[in-house]
Amino acid sequence: MLLAAAFLPACDALLGQEVARLPINALSAPGKDQPQEVTVALKKGETVAVWSEMDMRYKGEQRLEFQLTVLQNGQPFQQLAFDPRDKNLSLKEIKADNNGDVSWSFTGKNTELTIPADGRYTFRGRLLAAPAHGPDIRKAELVLRR
Repeated sequence: MLLAAAFLPACDALLGQEVARLPINALSAPGKDQPQEVTVALKKGETVAVWSEMDMRYKGEQRLEFQLTVLQNGQPFQQLAFDPRDKNLSLKEIKADNNGDVSWSFTGKNTELTIPADGRYTFRGRLLAAPAHGPDIRKAELVLRR
């Protein structure tokens, strides 16, 4: 147990400190929007990394897209859209593909944004899929790290 505790600061150094989490965990669809949001105070010049934690299953081709709206002090600041499977760093990844029947779980770093000014930033996210009935989402969370 002591050995595990010794590695925790190293994880923060590698991944960054978690500042917020959006447990989306459901698909949004017309008439059934499932957004989640969180507001955090951030400082000018900070870099916020957007990570996805996914556990899903789908068959065949599947389009997935996180949409993330960022508000700065209540005003629109930035819109991000990305496929959680498109990541530049991946951890704890397990993928099985059996003739197009895919089971995939991972933690992945998707993108970053630089904070332009001190303030309160609201991150509002949702997950879309096409076809909308396709994936079985067991976990779909956005994690913000600095």
